[in-house]
Amino acid sequence: MRTQTVEADIIVVGGGLAGVSAAVAAARLGRRTVLINNRPVLGGNSSSEVRVWVCGATAHGNQRWARETGIIGEMYRENQFRNPDGNPVYWDDVVLDTVRREPNLTLFLNTEVIEAEATGEDDARRVISVTGWTMGSEIRTVFRGPMFLDCTGDGLVGRLVGARHRLGKESHDEFGEEWAPEHPIREFLGSTLLFYTKDVGHPVKYVAPESAKDISTTPIPSSRIIRSGDSGAHYWWIEWGGQLDIVDDNERIRDELRSVILGIWDHIKNSGEFDADNLTLEWIGNLPGKREYRRFIGDHTLRQQDVLEQTSFDDGVAFGGWSIDLHPAEGMYATGAGAVQRFSDGVFEIPFRSLYSANVENMLMAGRNVSATHIAFGAARVMATCAAMGEAAGTAAAMCLDLGVTPRGLYREHREDLRQTLLRADASLIGVANADPDDLARSASVTASSTLRALATDDADAESLTLVDDLGIVIPVHPRLETTDLLLSAEGSTTLTAEVWSTGRRQNVVPFRLEHRTEIEVPAGDARWVRVPTPFSPDEPQNAVVVLRANPQIAVHTTEALPPGVLTLVHRVDNDDRNVEVDRDGLLVQWPTKPLRGKSVVFRALPETEALAPERATSGFNRPFGGPNMWASDPAGNGPQWLRLDWAEPVTASEIRLVFDDDVDIELNTLHHHRNPDEVMTTLVRDYRLEVQTSADGAWRAVAEVRDNRHRLRVHPLSADLGPFSAARLVVESTNGAREARVVAFRVQS
Repeated sequence: MRTQTVEADIIVVGGGLAGVSAAVAAARLGRRTVLINNRPVLGGNSSSEVRVWVCGATAHGNQRWARETGIIGEMYRENQFRNPDGNPVYWDDVVLDTVRREPNLTLFLNTEVIEAEATGEDDARRVISVTGWTMGSEIRTVFRGPMFLDCTGDGLVGRLVGARHRLGKESHDEFGEEWAPEHPIREFLGSTLLFYTKDVGHPVKYVAPESAKDISTTPIPSSRIIRSGDSGAHYWWIEWGGQLDIVDDNERIRDELRSVILGIWDHIKNSGEFDADNLTLEWIGNLPGKREYRRFIGDHTLRQQDVLEQTSFDDGVAFGGWSIDLHPAEGMYATGAGAVQRFSDGVFEIPFRSLYSANVENMLMAGRNVSATHIAFGAARVMATCAAMGEAAGTAAAMCLDLGVTPRGLYREHREDLRQTLLRADASLIGVANADPDDLARSASVTASSTLRALATDDADAESLTLVDDLGIVIPVHPRLETTDLLLSAEGSTTLTAEVWSTGRRQNVVPFRLEHRTEIEVPAGDARWVRVPTPFSPDEPQNAVVVLRANPQIAVHTTEALPPGVLTLVHRVDNDDRNVEVDRDGLLVQWPTKPLRGKSVVFRALPETEALAPERATSGFNRPFGGPNMWASDPAGNGPQWLRLDWAEPVTASEIRLVFDDDVDIELNTLHHHRNPDEVMTTLVRDYRLEVQTSADGAWRAVAEVRDNRHRLRVHPLSADLGPFSAARLVVESTNGAREARVVAFRVQS
């Protein structure tokens, strides 16, 4: 047997999206990093071996302005550009390229960790090494390093080194969770196999093999939706094993799932109930996509209350927005819904203390094995959220080595440094403002060629929409809102009831607290502008929701010109999926965006706003939080638009970081479950240049020029011989389609 020893700073085990993001984040911070994966491809459940779509905080479009940024955001956008048809094989290479372009990162595929060495007592364990076997190469490798990350999903490494963990459902009394059972139960969310079909253009017969299950003897035909045109993750409900041991019984679970797929296909092809003559079965997964197994115990256990109440943490390092999504232990054989879901009213935070082991001092974790109850795990387990946690854990691991502390020590002494480091990388944070002492832009005065101050939509090409549902117009307010003009028509003289609601938490966009109500007379006739008093003067920038109560005699008008920071809500509760039961009590499901996503009611908000002022790009947050938090130029501005920084005294810098707007309200599901037609986000700046003033004569010196940009974060190192400069300017020559230039962050790092 060949053996070798590999030493690195950080050892990441598990090549799903959590592990990939963790390893890439650590490598980008200069640490020698190893990524070990037991499969030939990366991506875990999202890989072409399993083919689950990558979902996250957007929750299939239910949450607003919720798409992840950072490393998973990069992969989302790259997949959108490379892979317009949602081919899972192409996605494999998006993930692989993300890993292989990092010079500090070494990848070991087809390598199963089979042993681990640790020292210390139960309360203070320390990982020394893990040992892997690479099939095909027949080599045994011992991986040694000071910091380890368990991103295996099942929690293999932590189990081998004695990390405390949980299995199954906690009791109601342990954490006071409303949805928890009275007594603890060793039950899990089950595993899934998927299948793909293909229309070959001619009749194809299907002879079911002996292993196919007769699904007519099961509840499946009556309790689940089966359609001949669906395939892949549409059949997420083919799930089983929740009453078994997900790991010990993995082979039995796989065989049962495969037998049911063959039985479903036999039903589709041969029952006579479907138009499926020309369809053939193109692919069946053979690797079960696991949802749940071990969850490690950290210094904080994420609870149902943290999700639904959107607890604010001083160590929040990632966010989620998926519903608490719980499945029956019987899986596909349950007679009730395949999933019961409850949404928070906006995205929720995940604390760093849930990402490191309480008793293994040099082990962090990310993905579906983090410190959470079974209930809270139901919301945190989806892959884009796992990737966001992975980036945070990988960043933390690198910082632990830089600072000479354990993960617990990093929390106690440097948690704000961790959050600022993540923010500098444009990671998935909510409610964290730029307080980086090394960002020189924070001390500069900021000006721009123009600014979008009039929040309004044009009535050209507007379409009439009868007010049969309550509508909500989300408007960023800074410093105040006084009136909202609406383009209305009415069949007869009538009254419009209009209200102003605040949203509670600043990341939310649903009506939470009534601030003002008024009734306005609307005369009969064709479209005309009607002024509505909508007073709202919050102490800090936040969103308002102007609610127009239903009146079928009135018609508003809608347009596809959606200004930055504006959304349209519809007060309607729809659910045509009998596979899913959604809790209706939450505000989010009562006020969906989906019916009018991408459209705006024709309106004019007064007075002019400062929500998109130049200083928003240097002193705010990296994503919508009480407003859009970006500079936007005036769409009526002529020629190139610029954003400028001036210092009282010359400064010396190492790099300039730019964050452009890629419209985080748009879901970019990897398999294009909701297909966005734009291969490049239209809101992104396309062509630009960076200039600095290095001399007293005011001449500008170009330090970077970019064409055909399609990325959100751009980092431009500055030459060491550049010397001091007194001003810096970003000149935007064109966008990828948006009418205005949009800049989320303009940072000048010392």
